[in-house]
Amino acid sequence: MKKEEKLDEINSYLSFKLGDEEFASHVSKVLNILEMTRITEVPKAPSFMKGVINLRGMVLPVIDTRLKFGMSATEYTDKTCIVVMELDMDNEKVYVGALVDEVVAVLELENKQIEPPPSIGSKYRSDFIYGMAKSEDKFIMLLDMEKVFSDMELNQIKENFENKELVK
Repeated sequence: MKKEEKLDEINSYLSFKLGDEEFASHVSKVLNILEMTRITEVPKAPSFMKGVINLRGMVLPVIDTRLKFGMSATEYTDKTCIVVMELDMDNEKVYVGALVDEVVAVLELENKQIEPPPSIGSKYRSDFIYGMAKSEDKFIMLLDMEKVFSDMELNQIKENFENKELVK
């Protein structure tokens, strides 16, 4: 196998914890990892929306990823952080900050290490889990970040925070 072909089969993922579970997102969707900062609440926002932060002059909506996944709300610790994600919505970029309990690592996974998601018995909607990666003695759920939010939710985020810097 040529070196270039081998590189095509390796994907980088940022893994993070929500409770006892470990998830990962492809690094192409991750723009930044921020330390916790003060979040300004927004009236009438969806329940999973914690509010907004100022990111270098840009209004960034922040969601509680645990609430979005049907878990209990995030309890802030010194490891809690905001992962800034870039999502595609109708050929537009939407930026969202995802609260996570802890960033774990950047993983290099080969395609053969990724198994299909479970079809039943998962406590999460498996339509936004596109694969499972085995790492040591545990499984890491690989997320399709565009499918974590419905189009309606992304539209709601976009409408609540209509700002030239937020949607490009």
